[in-house]
Formats: sequence, C-alpha cells, structure tokens
Amino acid sequence: MLSYRHIYHAGNHADILKHLTVSQICRHFIKKDAPFFYLDTHAGIGQYSLKSEQAQKNKEFHSGIARLMSEENLPEPIEELLDIVRDMNPTDTLDFYPGSPKIVDYYVRQKDKLHLCELHPNDYPILAALFPNKRKANVVKDNGFMAVKAMLPPPQKRGFVLMDPPYEVKKDYQYVVQAMIDGHKRFPQGTYAIWYPVLNRQQANEFLKSVKATNIRNVLLLELCIRDTEEERGMAGSGMIIVNPPWTLEKEAKECLPVLSKLLAEDNQATHQVTWITPE
Repeated sequence: MLSYRHIYHAGNHADILKHLTVSQICRHFIKKDAPFFYLDTHAGIGQYSLKSEQAQKNKEFHSGIARLMSEENLPEPIEELLDIVRDMNPTDTLDFYPGSPKIVDYYVRQKDKLHLCELHPNDYPILAALFPNKRKANVVKDNGFMAVKAMLPPPQKRGFVLMDPPYEVKKDYQYVVQAMIDGHKRFPQGTYAIWYPVLNRQQANEFLKSVKATNIRNVLLLELCIRDTEEERGMAGSGMIIVNPPWTLEKEAKECLPVLSKLLAEDNQATHQVTWITPE
C-alpha cells in the first residue's frame, strides 16, 4: 500500500513536534566540527506547497504552523523552527512548509551527508529534483527500513536517523522497532528519532511497551496530544522516541511542549509528556 501522501497533513500539530525535535537534534550536531550523516527512511517530497489542492483539502496547517506564526515571545527552540519556515516564505504569506529533509538541509554543512529514502512513485522524483547535488544528498527510491541495515554504520562516525513511516500498514509498528534494534546494533552511538501517531491511548501504549522491550538504553519520549485520545476522530496527537538524544533535548522539550499544548489544543483534554522510556 502506497496511498499515503503527507501533503494532505503538512504543517499540522504532528509535523510541529517532529520538526521541532529534528531541528534541535541538528543544532546539537553542528556544534561540533566533525561531519555527520543523516538518514531519512520516509522522506516524502521534502517541502510542501500549502496552496496545493491537497493541502487545501483539510487545511490542517491552519490549526498548526499558521497558529504559531502569529504568536510572539515563544521559546527559542520554537522560534528557531519558525525561522526556517519564514526563510521559505519571504513574504507575509504562508505558501510553503518544510519537510524533514528541508529542515535538516537548513543546518547541514558541505562536509555533512544526507541519505533520503522515498518509495512512493509520485513523491520520489519530486524529492530527487529538490536535492540534485548527489555529493550532498543521496536520494533513493528505496525501502527506508532496509536502508538502516545497508547504510549503517556511516563513515562519518556521527549520525542521526529519522524514521517516520505513515503507519498505513499495521506492520509498520513492528518494522520500526526492528529497524531500531538493527540500527542500534550496527551503530550504537547514533541518534535515532522515531515518530508515531496517537490514534488512541491503548494503541500508543502498546507500541511504547514494544520499544521498552528492546532493552535499548537512553531512550527519551516526547508526546503531544491536542485533544481527547479516546474520541474516534483520527489522530489525537503524536510522539517522538529518541535514542541517544542530545543532552539538552529534555530541558528544551519541557520548555516547549507546555506552550505547544496550550496553543494547539482543540479541547480541554490536551496533554503532553516528556519522560524516559529507559534511562542511560
């Protein structure tokens, strides 16, 4: 199944949590002079037109990134993400929103390397056209889970892997956990960031139990739910599982998630959590 197209959801609450996390991890990596490697298992098209027919269908960005753009005095990590969005939109009109590859591209230096996987036949050529420089970014029409085995450990010895499948196939939950195990065995010092949807509390908790059962240490959990998780209204929230997070990330998340929870809430059941699945 390859029916999922992220452009329908670009700039929503889940994107904000994911891209805030990605942005802060990248900021941590570039503090050191040594090069780093970035692997994106489900890269999408890289950036999204919010004026497109698909984005305009549900206009999820209206209650997500557009709401933040009008706010002032936000925590610095959120402002840093918004600066990237503003850089893509030099006028006052919000026309474009960055995908994860574009967020990372904002930070990478000439010595760093991106490996971007996208299997969807319509999305792959768009992503490849966005990153034509093969010395900087290797764009492949490939199964991103398989790339975790194929590309790790990287020659750069420092690396960041993002896994955010659409979970349109239920086995994606199993594939993610297995890829996490495989990656950590091959490259234990790497940073792994795994996005997951919260469709209901029980489903999310079962997935988190399977992550904990891997016995991988130093795993941080960030989660943001904008409404009651027990209502049958689709995705109520999402989370990020980070293996070997930057030491600053927990503090930054504790500063940012209460703000996002307040600004993006759809009812009085909005919640957030910053906790350790397994400590170091």
